[in-house]
Amino acid sequence: MNGRLQRIWVIVRLAVALGVGWQVGWIWGVLTLSLHAAVLALGFVQLRWVNRPAPTWAQLLRAWAREVVASELAFSWRQPWREWAEPDHLPESAPSARTGVLLVHGFGCNRARWNGWMRRLRAQGVAFVAPTLEPAFGSIDDYADEIEAGVRRLEAATGRPPVLVAHSMGGLALRAWWRRFGAGHARPPRVITLGSPHGGTRMARFGQGHNARQMRLGSPWVTELSLLTDVDCFWTPCDQIVNPAETAILPGARAHRLDGVGHMGLVHSPEAWACLQEALQASGS
Repeated sequence: MNGRLQRIWVIVRLAVALGVGWQVGWIWGVLTLSLHAAVLALGFVQLRWVNRPAPTWAQLLRAWAREVVASELAFSWRQPWREWAEPDHLPESAPSARTGVLLVHGFGCNRARWNGWMRRLRAQGVAFVAPTLEPAFGSIDDYADEIEAGVRRLEAATGRPPVLVAHSMGGLALRAWWRRFGAGHARPPRVITLGSPHGGTRMARFGQGHNARQMRLGSPWVTELSLLTDVDCFWTPCDQIVNPAETAILPGARAHRLDGVGHMGLVHSPEAWACLQEALQASGS
């Protein structure tokens, strides 16, 4: 469903821009497409007053420019049209000592959010599974079954518990999964979260669906979630989606601050990729 909705959105945007261009002038049609960048800028400007210490204007400008490109690539190309360009990788010849990776996307996204990571993991010969969480606007608790199925597939392929990597809402989905299925696993997993609203986020009040309501700042659902104990949390003061910024840090986790990076940009950060490589090596791959 996520990919289909995004394909519809891309077509609607293009149709509106063509209509404006035809009726008013093609410059105005192009400007209609750029409204996304203008709205995105508002999300960054407010961080000067929301986060303490506040990010600098230079950091916000750099994050915004990168985020315009990253979000257009994600929501106008990869996620609508390239969801299965990189299928799950469970090689039969994978040695049992090699740890796999489960990749969990965030709100309004699908598995294509991880296309770059999946290409690199495949080149390394690392097994991975990247589910698309459905329904798109349902309860985060409902995603636990899909996560458990992915974990079990990777355990069957490698003989080891996988490293779990999550972006945005995906980090909460992992905690909901652990609350439901944790008792069936021998030990807590190694987890890496990128911009996950562990304490909720102010911006969720503008979202649609049950999962958006669950992610509201300090919501009862968020505060009652299970904690994970072996976690690296990547966060940024320039996160236009998860703010205040400290809500992306799970109590007791290893926190990694990245400056001049927006919410989508966390997935593209070399620091997050390096952390995954370290986690795989520590797990025995």
